[in-house]
Amino acid sequence: MKAYVLRSYGSPGHLDLTDVETPAPEPGEALVRVRATSVNPYDWHHMRGEPRIARLMPGTLGLRAPKLRVLGCDVAGQVEAVGRDVTGFGPGDDVFALLEQGGGFAEYVSVPERLLARKPGNLSYAQAAAVPMAAATALLGLRDVGRTEPGQKVLVNGASGGVGAFAVQIARALGARADAVCSSPNADLVRSIGADDVIDYAAGDFTRSGRRYDVLLDVAGSRPVSACRRVLAPRGTLVLVGGPAGRWLQPAGHVFASLAMGPLVPQRIALADTVSCPAKKQILMALTTLIEDGKVTPVISRTYPFHDIAEAVRYQERGHVPGKVVVTI
Repeated sequence: MKAYVLRSYGSPGHLDLTDVETPAPEPGEALVRVRATSVNPYDWHHMRGEPRIARLMPGTLGLRAPKLRVLGCDVAGQVEAVGRDVTGFGPGDDVFALLEQGGGFAEYVSVPERLLARKPGNLSYAQAAAVPMAAATALLGLRDVGRTEPGQKVLVNGASGGVGAFAVQIARALGARADAVCSSPNADLVRSIGADDVIDYAAGDFTRSGRRYDVLLDVAGSRPVSACRRVLAPRGTLVLVGGPAGRWLQPAGHVFASLAMGPLVPQRIALADTVSCPAKKQILMALTTLIEDGKVTPVISRTYPFHDIAEAVRYQERGHVPGKVVVTI
């Protein structure tokens, strides 16, 4: 099979399209013919080996060489074969998954059954591939970490990106009011997916709007905790997702500094850690219900063919991409 193999840290040019052995599913795994994948900041952090501080952290990036040799954490496709003890899926089933060990930038990948979910019936493979990492992060952040309830007010900072576009829709699906912070060129997009009010971050400091929110889902990480607290209710929750990228420390530095403030302030400060979440399959199943009920729809900025995957990563790395970047295989 064909796969993009990353042999050393670097630019998208380091993604080497080559022939590798098609994996055989182990017990409890299904071999999936990948029909589409998507590009996430998670992928290019592993590709670049940045922030470099993460190379020193166990279980993250490799110290001297990439730990993940085939990137791609989002997949949608068809089950080709199943290993022993797989009971919920069979050949021909349409599925999608959020992978823990990469593998989506390839024609086939073996996926543990515990990560595999049935593809939403009203989505194409390309649309389904846009869902796993971004939508799971949004649902985890708002429902589980932020504990969003009907009637509450939610603010999404970074509302036009992959996570943010799902978050606006999910906040509305949970019965909350959803306000959004994004750039003016993306304001109409964000309104079209349900934002009640859109704040242009370039026109002023959103933390000085005078409004108060029960939950602030901070995808952009553009303001410190001291500023974000100004728009939080006295017992509100700041949910951290990411922050500005950096070569050495960011966004890890922003996240750690923000969490360190938690014990010192009355509001809750918590991290939406999708990578470590053990309930990935259950979250995808919940998302499937929202999608099939028409409450959540993937927003796709661009779709690239498999042979242009390096260009897809370059486009994602530019930042300020509305919605998701998808690759069809």
